[in-house]
Amino acid sequence: MTSRTQPATPGEYTAEQASGESPFYRSSNGPAGEVPAAYNGRSLGELHDTMRRVAANVERVLVGKPEVIRIALVTLLAEGHLLVEDVPGVGKTSLAKALARSIDCTVSRIQFTPDLLPSDVTGVSIYNRQTSGFEFRPGPVFANIVVGDEINRASPKTQSALLECMEEQQVTVDTSTYRLDGPFMVIATQNPIEMEGTYALPEAQRDRFTARVSIGYPDQQAELAMVDEHAGHNPLIDLKPVSDAAAVSRLIGLVRGVHIAPEVRRYAVELAAATREVPEIRLGASPRATLQLVRAARAQAALSGRDYVVPDDLHAVAIPVLAHRLVLTTEAHAARRSATDVVRAVLNRVAVPQGAPGGAPSNGKARW
Repeated sequence: MTSRTQPATPGEYTAEQASGESPFYRSSNGPAGEVPAAYNGRSLGELHDTMRRVAANVERVLVGKPEVIRIALVTLLAEGHLLVEDVPGVGKTSLAKALARSIDCTVSRIQFTPDLLPSDVTGVSIYNRQTSGFEFRPGPVFANIVVGDEINRASPKTQSALLECMEEQQVTVDTSTYRLDGPFMVIATQNPIEMEGTYALPEAQRDRFTARVSIGYPDQQAELAMVDEHAGHNPLIDLKPVSDAAAVSRLIGLVRGVHIAPEVRRYAVELAAATREVPEIRLGASPRATLQLVRAARAQAALSGRDYVVPDDLHAVAIPVLAHRLVLTTEAHAARRSATDVVRAVLNRVAVPQGAPGGAPSNGKARW
């Protein structure tokens, strides 16, 4: 097994990071630590402050789950889509609604059912007698944030209506293509327990989701706070936007400019490639997964207050980004191995680039 560097405390900076002299920040256009023209301290501060306000807003609804909220914000800034999978009653839909309401943008909600048709999602062309022609009526997918509740209750035919819009941010109906306004994010929920009358998401659909999170049960203190604050009142009713679509689009543009050194890019590729060589895995991470891992790491770095990516950023997002894309063998299921276990093993096996300010946090978590 390859030796690794000593892990640093997640979210803390070494002297190299504090001085801007990280070995992973060497621009080809200038010396180490030089900030790109599109990126400066003011814009980084705006991103951090805006996301802090959004996180505080969401936490008024989803109490005691800062890690889940962090992944949701990382997915938003990475121009991705979020799959929320957990048992009933833990706040899956509340998380999606709270994030949507925290941003002053167009929001739509789709309740997926077995009788839902693809045209109910994308829209349909209707004949207009006055003009003697067909006109397109947009479906609920034409919004900045689309909340898909219980996505696995719809048939695969209906689920496939989301494939094009999630990957290419466009919808094709009757040979005509319609662009979707940015930012565009799909937040889908599914219940893994009540499998009767559901359709498992195919691999192509799961691969479209940048990250998957499981909320889990709150601890007793958080649940008591929830009972005190929410038992007689729905906090979603009073939730007000703290940002808007234009601001989020601007912040997404800033995240695209976060620097990632060649060594870190190579490390991301090695992590994805390692999942394809594990004996317990029947289907490893796709090249799309590698791209999403890099984008999510950029967003994580920006949330941490840095304009460059370090290996810790990849580790902080590796499990949410990679685990749901892996298909385990029958033997792995029999041995009660999970995809999360496999990703953790890969993180421990693949050598961190030399000169890393810190290794991987053992639990895959990071503070911002």
